[in-house]
Amino acid sequence: MIAGSVARRYARALIEVAAEDDHHERVGKELEAVAHALAVPEARHLLANPSFSEEQRRELAEALGKELRLSPLSRNFLAYLVDRQRLGSLEMIARVYGDLLDKKVGRVRAVVTSALPLEHRDLNHVREALEKATDRTVVLEAKTDPAIVGGLVTQVGAMVYDGSLKTQLERLRDELKQAGE
Repeated sequence: MIAGSVARRYARALIEVAAEDDHHERVGKELEAVAHALAVPEARHLLANPSFSEEQRRELAEALGKELRLSPLSRNFLAYLVDRQRLGSLEMIARVYGDLLDKKVGRVRAVVTSALPLEHRDLNHVREALEKATDRTVVLEAKTDPAIVGGLVTQVGAMVYDGSLKTQLERLRDELKQAGE
Protein backbone atom coordinates (compact mmCIF):
# COMPACT_ATOMS: atom_id res chain seq x y z
CA MET A 1 0.00 0.00 0.00
CA ILE A 2 2.80 2.41 0.86
CA ALA A 3 4.57 1.75 -2.44
CA GLY A 4 1.32 2.43 -4.30
CA SER A 5 0.73 5.73 -2.53
CA VAL A 6 4.33 6.78 -3.19
CA ALA A 7 3.94 5.91 -6.87
CA ARG A 8 0.69 7.91 -7.05
CA ARG A 9 2.34 10.93 -5.43
CA TYR A 10 5.29 10.91 -7.84
CA ALA A 11 3.10 10.19 -10.88
CA ARG A 12 0.66 13.00 -10.03
CA ALA A 13 3.47 15.49 -9.60
CA LEU A 14 5.10 14.45 -12.86
CA ILE A 15 1.89 14.62 -14.87
CA GLU A 16 1.21 18.13 -13.58
CA VAL A 17 4.68 19.31 -14.61
CA ALA A 18 4.49 17.52 -17.98
CA ALA A 19 1.05 19.01 -18.71
CA GLU A 20 2.46 22.54 -18.33
CA ASP A 21 4.44 22.08 -21.54
CA ASP A 22 1.93 19.63 -23.07
CA HIS A 23 4.54 16.85 -22.98
CA HIS A 24 2.50 14.39 -20.95
CA GLU A 25 2.19 11.84 -23.80
CA ARG A 26 5.92 11.92 -24.55
CA VAL A 27 6.84 11.60 -20.88
CA GLY A 28 4.46 8.63 -20.56
CA LYS A 29 6.18 6.82 -23.43
CA GLU A 30 9.59 7.64 -22.01
CA LEU A 31 8.64 6.30 -18.57
CA GLU A 32 7.47 3.06 -20.16
CA ALA A 33 10.74 2.76 -22.08
CA VAL A 34 12.83 3.32 -18.95
CA ALA A 35 10.72 0.87 -16.92
CA HIS A 36 11.20 -1.70 -19.68
CA ALA A 37 14.95 -1.09 -19.69
CA LEU A 38 15.12 -1.42 -15.91
CA ALA A 39 13.32 -4.77 -16.08
CA VAL A 40 16.44 -6.56 -17.30
CA PRO A 41 18.06 -8.72 -14.58
CA GLU A 42 21.30 -6.70 -14.43
CA ALA A 43 19.44 -3.44 -13.83
CA ARG A 44 17.14 -5.05 -11.26
CA HIS A 45 20.22 -6.36 -9.44
CA LEU A 46 21.77 -2.90 -9.39
CA LEU A 47 18.57 -1.36 -8.03
CA ALA A 48 17.97 -4.00 -5.36
CA ASN A 49 21.51 -4.57 -4.12
CA PRO A 50 22.50 -2.09 -1.37
CA SER A 51 26.20 -2.58 -2.13
CA PHE A 52 25.81 -0.40 -5.25
CA SER A 53 26.30 3.28 -4.52
CA GLU A 54 23.99 6.16 -5.30
CA GLU A 55 26.62 7.32 -7.78
CA GLN A 56 26.37 4.00 -9.67
CA ARG A 57 22.59 4.34 -9.77
CA ARG A 58 22.95 7.94 -11.00
CA GLU A 59 25.29 6.72 -13.76
CA LEU A 60 22.70 4.12 -14.77
CA ALA A 61 20.00 6.81 -14.94
CA GLU A 62 22.26 9.09 -17.01
CA ALA A 63 23.17 6.25 -19.37
CA LEU A 64 19.50 5.38 -19.83
CA GLY A 65 18.70 9.03 -20.51
CA LYS A 66 21.31 9.20 -23.25
CA GLU A 67 20.57 5.78 -24.75
CA LEU A 68 16.81 6.34 -24.86
CA ARG A 69 17.15 10.01 -25.87
CA LEU A 70 14.92 11.14 -23.05
CA SER A 71 13.56 14.65 -22.77
CA PRO A 72 15.16 16.91 -20.16
CA LEU A 73 12.07 16.54 -17.98
CA SER A 74 12.34 12.74 -17.95
CA ARG A 75 16.10 12.89 -17.31
CA ASN A 76 15.58 15.25 -14.39
CA PHE A 77 12.84 13.02 -13.03
CA LEU A 78 15.13 9.98 -13.14
CA ALA A 79 17.84 11.94 -11.33
CA TYR A 80 15.28 13.01 -8.74
CA LEU A 81 14.23 9.39 -8.20
CA VAL A 82 17.87 8.41 -7.70
CA ASP A 83 18.32 11.23 -5.16
CA ARG A 84 15.21 10.09 -3.28
CA GLN A 85 16.20 6.41 -3.54
CA ARG A 86 13.01 5.65 -5.49
CA LEU A 87 14.38 4.46 -8.81
CA GLY A 88 13.22 0.95 -7.91
CA SER A 89 9.63 2.28 -7.85
CA LEU A 90 9.80 3.51 -11.43
CA GLU A 91 7.80 0.61 -12.89
CA MET A 92 4.88 1.32 -10.58
CA ILE A 93 5.20 5.08 -11.10
CA ALA A 94 5.08 4.54 -14.88
CA ARG A 95 1.96 2.36 -14.54
CA VAL A 96 0.18 4.94 -12.36
CA TYR A 97 1.29 7.75 -14.67
CA GLY A 98 -0.19 5.87 -17.63
CA ASP A 99 -3.49 5.41 -15.79
CA LEU A 100 -3.62 9.10 -14.87
CA LEU A 101 -2.76 10.09 -18.41
CA ASP A 102 -5.47 7.84 -19.87
CA LYS A 103 -8.01 9.41 -17.53
CA LYS A 104 -6.79 12.93 -18.35
CA VAL A 105 -7.15 12.48 -22.12
CA GLY A 106 -10.36 10.39 -21.99
CA ARG A 107 -8.84 7.11 -23.02
CA VAL A 108 -9.48 3.56 -21.81
CA ARG A 109 -7.46 0.42 -22.45
CA ALA A 110 -9.13 -2.82 -23.46
CA VAL A 111 -8.06 -6.36 -24.25
CA VAL A 112 -10.01 -8.57 -26.65
CA THR A 113 -9.29 -12.29 -26.65
CA SER A 114 -10.39 -14.62 -29.43
CA ALA A 115 -9.73 -18.24 -30.31
CA LEU A 116 -8.07 -17.24 -33.59
CA PRO A 117 -6.35 -13.99 -34.56
CA LEU A 118 -8.84 -11.29 -35.54
CA GLU A 119 -8.53 -9.43 -38.81
CA HIS A 120 -7.86 -5.70 -38.77
CA ARG A 121 -11.43 -4.81 -39.77
CA ASP A 122 -12.85 -7.02 -36.99
CA LEU A 123 -10.61 -5.30 -34.44
CA ASN A 124 -11.85 -1.94 -35.72
CA HIS A 125 -15.47 -3.06 -35.25
CA VAL A 126 -14.71 -4.15 -31.68
CA ARG A 127 -12.90 -0.87 -30.97
CA GLU A 128 -15.78 1.19 -32.39
CA ALA A 129 -18.35 -0.74 -30.35
CA LEU A 130 -16.32 -0.26 -27.18
CA GLU A 131 -15.83 3.44 -27.87
CA LYS A 132 -19.57 3.81 -28.32
CA ALA A 133 -20.28 1.87 -25.11
CA THR A 134 -17.67 3.71 -23.00
CA ASP A 135 -17.88 7.13 -24.67
CA ARG A 136 -14.08 7.20 -24.61
CA THR A 137 -11.20 6.56 -26.96
CA VAL A 138 -10.20 2.89 -26.74
CA VAL A 139 -6.67 1.55 -27.03
CA LEU A 140 -7.25 -2.08 -27.97
CA GLU A 141 -4.89 -4.99 -27.43
CA ALA A 142 -5.66 -8.27 -29.20
CA LYS A 143 -4.80 -11.68 -27.78
CA THR A 144 -5.55 -15.23 -28.85
CA ASP A 145 -6.48 -18.15 -26.64
CA PRO A 146 -7.68 -21.35 -28.34
CA ALA A 147 -9.21 -22.51 -25.04
CA ILE A 148 -12.17 -20.13 -25.46
CA VAL A 149 -13.20 -22.18 -28.54
CA GLY A 150 -15.01 -19.28 -30.24
CA GLY A 151 -16.54 -15.87 -29.61
CA LEU A 152 -14.79 -13.05 -27.76
CA VAL A 153 -13.76 -12.15 -24.24
CA THR A 154 -13.28 -8.42 -23.80
CA GLN A 155 -11.87 -6.68 -20.76
CA VAL A 156 -12.29 -2.93 -20.36
CA GLY A 157 -10.70 -1.80 -17.12
CA ALA A 158 -12.06 -4.10 -14.43
CA MET A 159 -15.16 -5.06 -16.46
CA VAL A 160 -15.06 -8.36 -18.38
CA TYR A 161 -17.53 -9.17 -21.15
CA ASP A 162 -17.38 -12.91 -21.76
CA GLY A 163 -19.05 -13.94 -25.00
CA SER A 164 -16.90 -17.00 -25.49
CA LEU A 165 -18.32 -20.27 -26.72
CA LYS A 166 -16.58 -22.03 -23.84
CA THR A 167 -18.49 -19.99 -21.24
CA GLN A 168 -21.80 -20.44 -23.09
CA LEU A 169 -21.28 -24.22 -23.18
CA GLU A 170 -20.43 -24.26 -19.47
CA ARG A 171 -23.63 -22.30 -18.68
CA LEU A 172 -25.69 -24.70 -20.79
CA ARG A 173 -24.11 -27.68 -18.99
CA ASP A 174 -24.90 -26.13 -15.58
CA GLU A 175 -28.50 -25.43 -16.63
CA LEU A 176 -28.93 -29.02 -17.83
CA LYS A 177 -27.53 -30.33 -14.56
CA GLN A 178 -29.92 -28.19 -12.55
CA ALA A 179 -32.88 -29.23 -14.71
CA GLY A 180 -31.99 -32.90 -14.16
CA GLU A 181 -31.84 -32.60 -10.36
